[in-house]
Amino acid sequence: MSDAPYNKALHDVTRRHFFKQCGVGLGSVALNSMLGNESAADSNLRNMGIFNGQGQKPAKALNVIFMFMAGGPSQLELFDYKPVLQKYNNQPIPQSYIEGKRFAFMDSFGNDGPPKLLGTVRDFKQYGDSGAWVSECLPHTAKIVDDISFLKTVATDVPNHAPAKIFMNTGSGQFGRPSMGSWINYGIGSESQELPGFVVLQSGPRGPRGGQPLWGSGFLPASHQGVPFRSQGDPILNLSTPENINQDEQRNVIDAVNQLNRNRLDVTGDGEIAARISSYEMAYRMQSSAPELMDISKESQATLDLYGVKEGEPSYAMNCLSARRMIERGVRFVQLYHTNWDHHGGNSENLSDKLDEVCHDVDQASAALVMDLKQRGLLENTLVIWGGEFGRTPMGEVRDTIGRNHHIDSSTMWMAGGGVKAGYTHGETDELGFSPVDKPVHVHDLHATILHLLGIDHEKLTYRFQGRDFRLTDVHGHVIEDLLV
Repeated sequence: MSDAPYNKALHDVTRRHFFKQCGVGLGSVALNSMLGNESAADSNLRNMGIFNGQGQKPAKALNVIFMFMAGGPSQLELFDYKPVLQKYNNQPIPQSYIEGKRFAFMDSFGNDGPPKLLGTVRDFKQYGDSGAWVSECLPHTAKIVDDISFLKTVATDVPNHAPAKIFMNTGSGQFGRPSMGSWINYGIGSESQELPGFVVLQSGPRGPRGGQPLWGSGFLPASHQGVPFRSQGDPILNLSTPENINQDEQRNVIDAVNQLNRNRLDVTGDGEIAARISSYEMAYRMQSSAPELMDISKESQATLDLYGVKEGEPSYAMNCLSARRMIERGVRFVQLYHTNWDHHGGNSENLSDKLDEVCHDVDQASAALVMDLKQRGLLENTLVIWGGEFGRTPMGEVRDTIGRNHHIDSSTMWMAGGGVKAGYTHGETDELGFSPVDKPVHVHDLHATILHLLGIDHEKLTYRFQGRDFRLTDVHGHVIEDLLV
């Protein structure tokens, strides 16, 4: 493929001219491309994305599983061990650290002078040949440190939950931009004809703040948005055929509705109509593929025990197992959301028992996913990501109990497989864990690196909307070369 930037306008004009000569309506062109009609003249574009199913350069990763810990996990309780912070526990933080900085709840630091430092009560140890530090909260993650890379200096721009989640997922703090999974599916498509290319799985006491825009397609074609699956019962509500309707009758109804939509599509060329037809066809195919996907009866007991899955019970563990099954079936991007990681201090959000509970929810299954992918030979081509929207402050936040505030200057994430180094720690924060002192990573850099591992140049994956070219990384982002194999 040429290294020249993709020119959507030129591409569309060329296709219009070609299909006009062939006597095929523009609406039918769009539809056939989306539905994978093998008899269509442009069948080679089937499910391929604008880069024909692969990036502009060789890819290390073919699929992505992003385990999103909604709420902002405290790196200082989990991964970023700071003995100096322990030493100066309950002492005021030097003013030079916080001058000009933004925090979500300034008034919750207390009113008796500068905010006070908060050491952790968690025990840390070094694990594996890499000697990575992990706390007692994550004993299963400690077992896979030689298979993963820690990024200890991830910074973001937004200090509040919903816009920070939007920023981590779309590269912008504004609602209405396409999510990362949508960008990837728009760029390289999906290998699956029976399942969506971008699937979302949720667990925890509630959904993530921000909701559907976290996996929305924004101004990209609607067919690229994430599809939420349920982990119990029908994966999608109303997917099953009513008992009094047979398959032929249902097919006739779908064909009739699609023909009406097809007629309108040929007149208007409206991509939303094409996406609607595509959704009908995908739903029809998923009536058999989706239940099979969620049926884990053929998984071995050893595999269920590895993840901690209890059959018939929805859980984060079940979602991790489902994620592995999805990428085996060609789904390009799977995103898991688990709440609640918001450690301000209180009955439901604290650094003591509630942190233990949420760590228990995810620790075993997160580690199991990496181990299972590895033993099946899938980890090499699957990029696994674990992290939240931001980190937590080294200073204590005064609420019912002492917690930690939102912190945009540094957080810890980890990645595995898909061309990422194993047993590696990238970057370091200062002695209090406040700011990066070596190898800082911004969210835009993270996005650029994920696209790079998929064979996509983040500067060339663009979409023209309202007179300008947009991209996931906006006008920022650098590939984290030190992280790559």
